[in-house]
Amino acid sequence: MSGPLFRPFPWTQAIGFGLGVLRLAPDAFWRMTPRELACAIRMTAGEAAAPDRAALDDLMRQYPDG
Repeated sequence: MSGPLFRPFPWTQAIGFGLGVLRLAPDAFWRMTPRELACAIRMTAGEAAAPDRAALDDLMRQYPDG
C-alpha cells in the first residue's frame, strides 16, 4: 500500500473558508463542529438544500432558543 491511510485535516483551507468565505469571527469559527463546517461548505457549494418550512418548524420545536 502506498501513501498514508489518512490525510491530515486541511486546516489552511478550512480556516480560509470559515473566515474568508463565510466571514465568521474567529471565535465563531472555532466553536463550530466539523459537521457544522462541512454542512456550511456543502450549502455554499450548492450540494445541499435548505430545510423546508415544516422541517425548520420541527427543528425549532425540538431545539428552542429560550
